[in-house]
Amino acid sequence: MENFTNETLDVAQLPKFEEVQMTPLHPRYWRVVMLTWGLIFLVVLLAIVFGFLFSPDFRPVAPKLLVVVCASIIPIVALAYTAFRKKAFAFRTHDVLYRYGLLATTTVVIPYNRVQHVALHEGWLSRMFGLATVQVFTAGGSSSDIEIPGIDKTQAENIKQLLMGKIQKEL
Repeated sequence: MENFTNETLDVAQLPKFEEVQMTPLHPRYWRVVMLTWGLIFLVVLLAIVFGFLFSPDFRPVAPKLLVVVCASIIPIVALAYTAFRKKAFAFRTHDVLYRYGLLATTTVVIPYNRVQHVALHEGWLSRMFGLATVQVFTAGGSSSDIEIPGIDKTQAENIKQLLMGKIQKEL
């Protein structure tokens, strides 16, 4: 225990992750987001129409719900666009960063030596646009720690190979 040291670090000299050049999500991912919301609105509108047609008790409420749903389209699209624009990622020598958030911005930094598994996921809409999601798993959880959506499939495969190579080096 004689050689134990515990020096104070100058926090002003620590690297700032805020200064890292982040890569935004692929612009085609905005189409995936809009199609997803469009399908959600379509299902809700169809439910209102079917309720109106087949349930007499629902008829007085249906027009009010229709107005609420239609009025919510623009704010939801605006919020979805803001969230889309804030999402970004970066890969550095020793870690991966992912930034997201709507009202509050969160940046997750995962050192490569903590990565246990990497998965590539393609939803049916994303696949139509040649996009994929990279999922990064660390120890101690059953779900991924970060999911980076809206990455060109070729780039996502390269990212997966990069991370798998980093995992192999750590073992």
